[in-house]
Amino acid sequence: MLPPAADLDFSRARRRLRELDAVRVSGRVTDVIGLVVEASGPGAPVGSLCRISTRDQGGIFAEVVGFRTGRVLLMPLGDLAGVAPGSQVLLVRERPLVGVGDAFRGRIVDGLGRPLDGRGPIEHDAVYPLYGDRMNPLDRRPIREPLDLGIRAVNALLTCGRGQRLGIFAGSGVGKSALLGMMARYTRADVNVIALVGERGREVREFVERDLGAGLEHSVVVAATSDQPPLVRLHGAFLAVALAEHFRDQGRDVLLMMDSLTRVAMAQREVGLSVGEPPSTRGYTPSVFAVLPRLLERAGQGPEGSITGLYTVLVEGDDLNEPVADAARSLLDGHVVLSRRLASEGHYPAVDVLASLSRTMIDVVGADQQAQAGRVRAWLATHREAEDLIQIGAYARGSSQAIDEAIAWRPLIAAFLRQPLDQRASFEESVAALAGLAGE
Repeated sequence: MLPPAADLDFSRARRRLRELDAVRVSGRVTDVIGLVVEASGPGAPVGSLCRISTRDQGGIFAEVVGFRTGRVLLMPLGDLAGVAPGSQVLLVRERPLVGVGDAFRGRIVDGLGRPLDGRGPIEHDAVYPLYGDRMNPLDRRPIREPLDLGIRAVNALLTCGRGQRLGIFAGSGVGKSALLGMMARYTRADVNVIALVGERGREVREFVERDLGAGLEHSVVVAATSDQPPLVRLHGAFLAVALAEHFRDQGRDVLLMMDSLTRVAMAQREVGLSVGEPPSTRGYTPSVFAVLPRLLERAGQGPEGSITGLYTVLVEGDDLNEPVADAARSLLDGHVVLSRRLASEGHYPAVDVLASLSRTMIDVVGADQQAQAGRVRAWLATHREAEDLIQIGAYARGSSQAIDEAIAWRPLIAAFLRQPLDQRASFEESVAALAGLAGE
């Protein structure tokens, strides 16, 4: 006769089943080459999360990134110290998921979602797929409203729409991060999600305290610095997008800022080269150009709420046609180019209006503003064409009415485009100033 159900102890049976399941989904480390761990299992799909045992019994997490001759290739999400031949590899989860929630607002986390601000753990409201689910393009609402970024040159001449994806292109030291910080402080959005990917560690605190300031209260900062493994940097970028999607799905307007998209591409290049992908242009692997659209297409208008994406792009050697910049420009809805020449002249923000473009401006502003912006661009273009003649004194005043106008208006345009770091220019003020400058 069996004892009563209340007296039955199933803990041993459950423990034994877990042990059998662990054997079924476990493997052993066979090789460690550079950043890649080769293991004789487990039989897990690409993207799975595994745990590798270490000598100190702590273990590290790793992600399955490929297969080679029957072996599983994993990349660590931490330091490989302590991993030895024969270390056990245990499957934890077959699909990469991340916890999201309102508790992330006002917090600073690393690329894996762990708190960096010393304020304790963060509660999750939901779980989202790290690499996202594709949205039906017909579910996206059209972009019809302007977004106030607080920068006069952008608001007036390169108007950004709510739900647009805008790139900030520049070489090193030209002011990308400073401009992004101004937008973070001055933009009117329900939530800011800021991803600092592959940047210097000292810049994180400076950005939070100097650039973001009180804006941290309605922001989430994801910091995956340059000393982190490449996979952690990639996870930081995708974690930021997953958090933005969570807030968007609640009907909020989200501002997603990523500094920088180039560092994300470099992290993916490290992953690709490590698993044996052939390098192509400038050493970038084919997977880099597959990851960029997966990341960028997740921003934009949704059925409810929106994600406006601002992405900095580090232009190597000031070459705007280098592979990552060229690919990003083709995927984004506009680009703001910062000029090293203007920056060296003390012109801030160093926006090169003629090299910049907003593809949604025609849909979000009126005909008067479009005409006024076109007039300013025409003056700048005329002045640039005649600049050599003007500089050497070969141009005679009165030879061309268009050039005479461009010379006369050039100082006023330069003053209009300049803006101190601590000054906000609202959208209404920017449009009014443009009308005063170029109105009929």
